[in-house]
Amino acid sequence: MFDSGLRRIARDVNARLKSAEQIARETAARAAAYDEIQPAAWISRVPEEDLYAQARQIDQRIDQGQSLPLAGVPVAVKDNIDVAGLETTAACPQFAYRAKASAPVIERLLEAGALVVGKTNLDQFATGLVGTRSPHGSLGCVFNREYVSGGSSSGSAVLVAAGVVPLALGSDTAGSGRVPAAFNHLVGFKPTRGRWSSRGLVPACRSLDCISALTTSAEDATLIDSIVGRFDPEDPYARRAPSDTSPTRQDLCVGVPAPGQLAELAAADQEVYRAALERLASLAGTLVEVDVTPLLAAARLLYEGPWIAERTAALQTLLETSPTAIHPVVRTIIQAGKGVSGVDAFRGFYALQEHARRAQAMWGCIDVLALPTTPTIYRRDEVLAEPYALNANLGCYTNFVNLLDMSAVSVPAGFRDNGTGVGLSLVGPAWADTRLLELAARFANVTAPYAVPALDTHSSDTRVQLAVVGAHLSGMPLHSQLTARQARLVRRTRTAPLYRLFALQGATPPKPGLVHCGEGGRPIELEVYELAVPAFGSFVAEVPPPLAIGTVTLQDGTNVRGFLCESYALSGALDITGHGGWRSYLEHKGDSSA
Repeated sequence: MFDSGLRRIARDVNARLKSAEQIARETAARAAAYDEIQPAAWISRVPEEDLYAQARQIDQRIDQGQSLPLAGVPVAVKDNIDVAGLETTAACPQFAYRAKASAPVIERLLEAGALVVGKTNLDQFATGLVGTRSPHGSLGCVFNREYVSGGSSSGSAVLVAAGVVPLALGSDTAGSGRVPAAFNHLVGFKPTRGRWSSRGLVPACRSLDCISALTTSAEDATLIDSIVGRFDPEDPYARRAPSDTSPTRQDLCVGVPAPGQLAELAAADQEVYRAALERLASLAGTLVEVDVTPLLAAARLLYEGPWIAERTAALQTLLETSPTAIHPVVRTIIQAGKGVSGVDAFRGFYALQEHARRAQAMWGCIDVLALPTTPTIYRRDEVLAEPYALNANLGCYTNFVNLLDMSAVSVPAGFRDNGTGVGLSLVGPAWADTRLLELAARFANVTAPYAVPALDTHSSDTRVQLAVVGAHLSGMPLHSQLTARQARLVRRTRTAPLYRLFALQGATPPKPGLVHCGEGGRPIELEVYELAVPAFGSFVAEVPPPLAIGTVTLQDGTNVRGFLCESYALSGALDITGHGGWRSYLEHKGDSSA
């Protein structure tokens, strides 16, 4: 039998070769060590003493004669899934609540002996495929951190790929479990909608959402599916699996796109995809060309069609009462759903039904469809500079799967020259989960013509210090533009007495303008942050006029980069220099939350 790290842990704990508490202590040490490399991977962790107490309870169950399939196996949980006693934030601090009960998938993992270590970072409200849309910081691919980790299950993927935990739960509406799996050389399993309970999952698109698993092997994903894949009568979106349990054939007809239909596929990815298909053909049987244009058209509906309004429905209250609590990129996407009419919705349903009928015919001639998981990968600074189009492109081969009621698993297929992982997606109709996982396991057992690169553990890049005086201060509406770039607060201080501060007219959100005036100036309160050079570059690209980034002199005489205002914008602006800073001015107005 295949012996993964997950299975070895369970075997050793069940055999009392190791205690669950020993596993817990080793995991805590690995987590602390990886914090030095990617500190944004976790949003919260179970306090160590509580983790060890949880492990001792597992040891007691073993001592009582229980045999647990996941005995002592550490698991990380995406922070949009409820774990009793822990906060669920969906990467939005103002949304946070303490879960009173665990999601059913968590309950089943705990029953099987798993050890919940903590909650992982994500693209806020599971809206993104990049891992850069979180106020807790962005994440990079474990093999090359200049490139995105993929999202929205970014923290879950990174922590499994880095070897901190052998199992993590994600969620997958548009590819959020499969895309980060591909980039980080993991298996990302997205079950058939309703196969796993979605109760206790913060909804993104409630009618499409799936909880997913990120593992190092298809066999491990199969084990997890056998544990959590039970019908949940309390979940209105749960479905009972069909009774047919006939074994999967060894010789399968595997569909591949007709020539020219993967126009977005980058050259480097084409080479890896071609080699993966050759490996697949050697073990699965016949490759059959099929028309995938209906799938690609359906994929565009997820964000260009009325389904964007389902995300709006999930967050309508927060959007109306505390819009600045939502990451700016996520907020723009969710606000767009407010313009969707009932007529738009029905037109979208009609279009999807036409695509679905054409896609259904495909299953009459093939058993499985093999696609690249993504068409390419992007650097983090590229995504921060262009957060919409690049993110959308990453989902062109994954967005359709839930819309068209299909199952899918992404398996490692190779690496690009930059060290980032490439995934092969095996897609089937609803309830083809077992067939896909069996094929994924067979594919992985064919000798891979590549070596896995070492983890990227280099120290941080050269960094730039940036002074902020207004809407980017901690607690202010645009502060997330800094935290999303993993900016680190260096100090709170003041400028030299060379500046005046003005409240600008018509700015949304409200902003001040800092102007160098020489004599007649006063010290102005500010915060100094440190950013990596690529992050600083992408940040500067977002600064709108009349603001600009120049050189600001601090009260100790040192110079840093910082916000300055062009003089033409001061016409009609209110001089607030006497307040000594933007925060003091807002408090004077009684508007400290602006």
